[in-house]
Amino acid sequence: MSCERTRTVLHGYLDGELDAVRAEEFERHLLDCQECVAELEAQESLRSLLGRAPLYEKAPESLREKVVAAWGEPAVVRREPRFPGLHRGGLALRLLLTAAAALLGALASWYVLRVAGSGTAGGGALAAQVVDAHLRSLQPGHLIDVASTDQHTVKPWFDGKLDFAPPVRDLAGQGFPLQGGRLDALNGRSVAVLVYGRRQHVINVFVWPDAGRDSQPVAGATRGYNWIEWRRDGMEMWAVSDLNAAELSEFGRLLH
Repeated sequence: MSCERTRTVLHGYLDGELDAVRAEEFERHLLDCQECVAELEAQESLRSLLGRAPLYEKAPESLREKVVAAWGEPAVVRREPRFPGLHRGGLALRLLLTAAAALLGALASWYVLRVAGSGTAGGGALAAQVVDAHLRSLQPGHLIDVASTDQHTVKPWFDGKLDFAPPVRDLAGQGFPLQGGRLDALNGRSVAVLVYGRRQHVINVFVWPDAGRDSQPVAGATRGYNWIEWRRDGMEMWAVSDLNAAELSEFGRLLH
């Protein structure tokens, strides 16, 4: 008899699309399900074979010459190097320029991550993780573990599942109704997620303890998704959504 998880979970696990909690659940399932183990090994073998297969065929030089000739240009274009030293015996200079370019790229990446995550611990890398978790939650059946618009139902649901109590507020009167909550994982630890709505938009609020000082909301955007981060009463909080930045900032102000 076919195992349901072979069809619904295995490929997400293989592609790294499951969050840490669901991935761990599937790995425990593998201990008792030989069918899923066999299918996982078959898929990994297929992926390995495709990766090694000579699927790329280089076009013959004659075809390149015909294409170039069709544009009225010579088939072979030779140019003298702009810097002759790089053409003859310029290996040291070429390596120096390559190293300089790599250093500039690293500095640029560091600056972008610092700006994107200014005021946060973990910076842009943490923002990327939060956005990834938001995207995973939008898959069918992943968004909500406890569905309720009542904060007195959602807050107690986390009791015994986490070592902290997340603050839960009902903002339906301000146009951001509470929809429920769930467990998720970030940076190797379990976190609480409060789910709010705004028309057809989903707002995920990730919450976990942080002993740092309270901070005002800091806004940013990653891969087209807006986020706000702040720290209050010993809790780190991130709100992320495809909602426009102005409305998300208003939500953050209300929740802060």
